[in-house]
Amino acid sequence: MLMNDSINNLKNGTDIRQSLIALKEDVRANKTGKTLAQLLAGDFSVLTDLLRHADPKVRKNAALILAELEYEPLREILWEAYQQEKTLFVRADYLKALSHYDCSCYLDQIKARMRELDEKEAAPEEQKHHYEEQTALKTLLRKTEKKGKHKFNAYDRRFQVILLTNREHREATLAQVPDAENVKMLAGGLRFTTEKLADILPIRTYSELLFTIPGVAVLEGSPGNIAKEVVPSLTRFLRTCHEQPGPFYFRLDVKTALPEQQRVDLVKKLARAMEKESRGELLNAPGGYEFELRLVANKAGRFAPLLKLYTIHDWRFAYRKESLPTSIAPVNAALIMELAKDYLREDARVLDPFCGVGTMLIERRKKKKCGNMYGVDILESAILKARENAGLAHIKVNYINRDFLDFKKDMIFDEIITNLPVEGNNRNREDVEALYHRFLSDLPLLADKNTVAIIYAQEYTLFRACLQAHPELNMQEEFCINERGPSYAVVLKLA
Repeated sequence: MLMNDSINNLKNGTDIRQSLIALKEDVRANKTGKTLAQLLAGDFSVLTDLLRHADPKVRKNAALILAELEYEPLREILWEAYQQEKTLFVRADYLKALSHYDCSCYLDQIKARMRELDEKEAAPEEQKHHYEEQTALKTLLRKTEKKGKHKFNAYDRRFQVILLTNREHREATLAQVPDAENVKMLAGGLRFTTEKLADILPIRTYSELLFTIPGVAVLEGSPGNIAKEVVPSLTRFLRTCHEQPGPFYFRLDVKTALPEQQRVDLVKKLARAMEKESRGELLNAPGGYEFELRLVANKAGRFAPLLKLYTIHDWRFAYRKESLPTSIAPVNAALIMELAKDYLREDARVLDPFCGVGTMLIERRKKKKCGNMYGVDILESAILKARENAGLAHIKVNYINRDFLDFKKDMIFDEIITNLPVEGNNRNREDVEALYHRFLSDLPLLADKNTVAIIYAQEYTLFRACLQAHPELNMQEEFCINERGPSYAVVLKLA
């Protein structure tokens, strides 16, 4: 149905509900809200009058269309309609419409309504709509208040933290932590106490930094009981680490063996319980959250609470804007460089013959100063992405779009580092085996006896079998990156 047809139907009072739905879908799909506003020439009564229609679904769709018009005076009309709306399932849609406008003038009323809903015990048949209105109010509040309001400012305080790391090389990360106290090795990382958080944040070999919550070791019981146990300590911790007042937005993640639907139900009930227990100081948000509360279940069904703060910005791998499905994770590339650091040389000439988006080269440069760096890849798209990433990392790399097997080998390199290609949609196992043999055969053309090759082999079993056919290359050291793969980083030199 064309926009003009829909408007004419609305003016004539024919097929109102269907015309509104068609108009709403058109405006949203084609982003034609301003076009509709111009077509109505400032007279929006054909829509605003429908906010008083007897059919609640008509009122709902009329409000959602008005949201798209971006005409500020409509804000007051929508707010009044929301205040007067008695049908519960429609109220959330008025709030969704209002979220398109600046509602700072209603900030106190929004907060008051949130408190009212928190304190109200909804009847079972009303709980769904009650929760939908609460969620819409939170979204409106988040858009109305200033974003990025809370800033972490406790870098010199004493914390117990957990660094999640490669389980095979926890010690490599611990060795970089200054003055760690009360260290305990965990299955997937390490826990310790520190007063030097600012020195820990730049370490490149951990995947996540989590905080324990002082005074809360384990949680159990109903969602209400868990909320009563964790919320006082959690809010106290957050206030201690941030100066700014106002609600903290959060997401909840529960790691448990429960069936998925039970886990989802638990997350919803616990999030609501936390909001209620905190009296609005903690607000669950689908996006734009400032912290994640992660509950990890043990075999007894109790939960260990861990906290991830998004108010602490992690800039370590901000350069990796572009990637491919086959790209190595930056933290793994950083770990390989850390493990092989004794083989790296200052001002080395470095080549990555299968560079992809350039992560290995960038992490090599982050570890130690290099001379000229070269990256070769057969995919033009990979080279374009690599150039963008290198620019964001402020690192100069000579990228060449070419098949390495055809690469002109007229230069000796000090280091050859790479993440070897693996079997995939465009390359079967026989292709991979032939590629590995050709690569290993060509290595001596690029190297002398001082050259080091640092190779990440995800197809490690196949790679080792190929390496046995090349006695001119000596294995210096190998590092297990993933035992299940298995995948290894290996260090080679000419015999």
